[in-house]
Amino acid sequence: MKTTEREIHTIDAEGKVPGRLATEVATFLIGKHKPSYQPNMDMGDHVQVLNASKMKINVNKLIQKKYYRHSGYSGGLKTKTMQEVWDKNPSQVLVEAVSKMLPKNKLRNERMKRLVIEN
Repeated sequence: MKTTEREIHTIDAEGKVPGRLATEVATFLIGKHKPSYQPNMDMGDHVQVLNASKMKINVNKLIQKKYYRHSGYSGGLKTKTMQEVWDKNPSQVLVEAVSKMLPKNKLRNERMKRLVIEN
């Protein structure tokens, strides 16, 4: 098994839409930008996102988008709007978007550890 050097990609989030930014970040974390990409190997790079609190978000999206999580018990569905999440921690909006764009497998947590977001 050949290990590769992991690069650090710095992205400025000012004025960018979270979804488009998340696809760019997910591509770097997965390693699809490299010619040596293999789906079963974790060959992605580190990503540092700056100015996450200055992302451009549509007002309707803040009101209408909901984040769901479930406790596992009946009636345990919890919902939060994007506005609630944004007010508490703006970088969490990007974390949710990137996490849901990564493949749902054992490599997901390791890839998310390489994401650093600064407000």
